[in-house]
Amino acid sequence: MSDDTLPKWVKPLLEFGPVIAFFVAYMRMKETVYTIAESDYQGFIVVTALFVPLLLICTAVLWKLTGKISPMQIMTVVLVTIFGGLTVWLNDDRFIKMKPTLIYMIFGGILGVGLLRGQSYLRVVMQEALPMQDAGWMILTRRATGFFFGLAVLNEVIWRSFSTDTWVYFKTFGLTVALFAFFMMQGTLLAKYAAHKDG
Repeated sequence: MSDDTLPKWVKPLLEFGPVIAFFVAYMRMKETVYTIAESDYQGFIVVTALFVPLLLICTAVLWKLTGKISPMQIMTVVLVTIFGGLTVWLNDDRFIKMKPTLIYMIFGGILGVGLLRGQSYLRVVMQEALPMQDAGWMILTRRATGFFFGLAVLNEVIWRSFSTDTWVYFKTFGLTVALFAFFMMQGTLLAKYAAHKDG
């Protein structure tokens, strides 16, 4: 099954549903301490334990329905599984809070390596959605590299300096709004270097 044959709400639900479910569950369970196997776990830890398999299931369903998963989605799932697992195993919420930092550092690093080689790795994953000339892709990639590194730093500041509540709001809404705003702000660049102007 291709993306074109799916109802338009299915893909966003599978991609963003786990994050929204995490937020809702956290807000309901954050004040409760759960005793499991004679160990006490804060609600945040229990919600993380539920979030990891939910994300894996939704990603598997998305792959089954569309036949493809982006490299970014694969990397996110792997890191969520590793850091979420460490969070639950060690009963320490710092690991899942560090996960966005690592993800954005990796994204920025990969794009940076491409820039050093004179290539836009961003184009590889987004060229179907954003047809542009080579010069436009290089500019967008430089901007995205700085943006991802900036998000990594911001996540570190938020989770180390503020409450868990603040970090959850930031993770659920702040990062999503930041990503949306970043690409909305590239409208002039996309128009200037539209692919149809190559000739």
